[in-house]
Amino acid sequence: MTKYDQVKKDLLEKPKTWLVTGVAGFIGSNLLEHLLKLNQTVVGLDNFATGHQHNLDEVQGEVSQEQWSRFNFIEGDIRNAGICKKAVSGVDYVLHQAALGSVPRSINDPATTNDVNISGFLNVLVAARDEQVKSFTYAASSSTYGDHPALPKVEENIGNPLSPYAVTKYVNELYADVFARTYNFNIIGLRYFNVFGKRQDPNGAYAAVIPKWTADMINNEEVFINGDGETSRDFCFIENTVQMNILAATANDESKNNVFNVAVGDRTTLNKLYDSIQDSLNANNVNCDSKPTNREFRAGDVRHSQADISKAKTLLGYEPEFRIQEGIDKAMPWYIEFLNKQS
Repeated sequence: MTKYDQVKKDLLEKPKTWLVTGVAGFIGSNLLEHLLKLNQTVVGLDNFATGHQHNLDEVQGEVSQEQWSRFNFIEGDIRNAGICKKAVSGVDYVLHQAALGSVPRSINDPATTNDVNISGFLNVLVAARDEQVKSFTYAASSSTYGDHPALPKVEENIGNPLSPYAVTKYVNELYADVFARTYNFNIIGLRYFNVFGKRQDPNGAYAAVIPKWTADMINNEEVFINGDGETSRDFCFIENTVQMNILAATANDESKNNVFNVAVGDRTTLNKLYDSIQDSLNANNVNCDSKPTNREFRAGDVRHSQADISKAKTLLGYEPEFRIQEGIDKAMPWYIEFLNKQS
């Protein structure tokens, strides 16, 4: 039995109460689904800035009526301290996912990104400290590595941030460390590396690359690759990310006040990614033989990114279940169905 299997077994036997901020978003709704299937009680907070009601509706369809009854949704903004205090009331574990993502968005509007990702983060952190929750797990980011050239990325070695978004996620880590040491607060940050999977929004100016390209290919629209296509990323399927959140939240005290990479420890170029999506679409009877168009590199992007996940394996018992092709193949039917509904 893996560590994750053991933790899920323990939670089924002794259910807890969880707060998931950003619950209507991509990662938040997947966390909600997995927790409800483990018969946990979940409080969800979201203001629908980037999340969607249809994500919550979909989760409701994936769980039993009894499991859904254990979900309490609060519509509100993490920039409101009173809302945060209400949300953490009676909670055991906090999974803080609410944020304004996207490097380009932060470059276009650094003030709002700062307000949500730093001031909002601090509001949730203070409320959780005052409620004396068992643990606080938050979404950090691989963008924190900035211009540090070494590969793979090791948690203790970071460079200079390359975007306002990266600055905000690094400040989160600084606050987390101060709270852990000053208030003896149990807290873990998870540096996400290019998470993908079902419910990741393919629409909008700031859509992530996998859903964006998938939608464009299905709709026979032009696909753009920023740069020469040899830029590489450590793509992490959503179910690996859910595993890390649950392991981190329930970890022993010796693992607290840490930051962990959330990835698979591999590297895929954008050119290879395009081929993988195309192959998966063809395997799902969606004919796609188009070629991508290259354009300029995007401001604020790093050239290569790959995680060292040995720390998460050693301290948390993390074992990623899905590599990139497995994740794309598992997610593809959802993307196809979602996009067909929209057409």
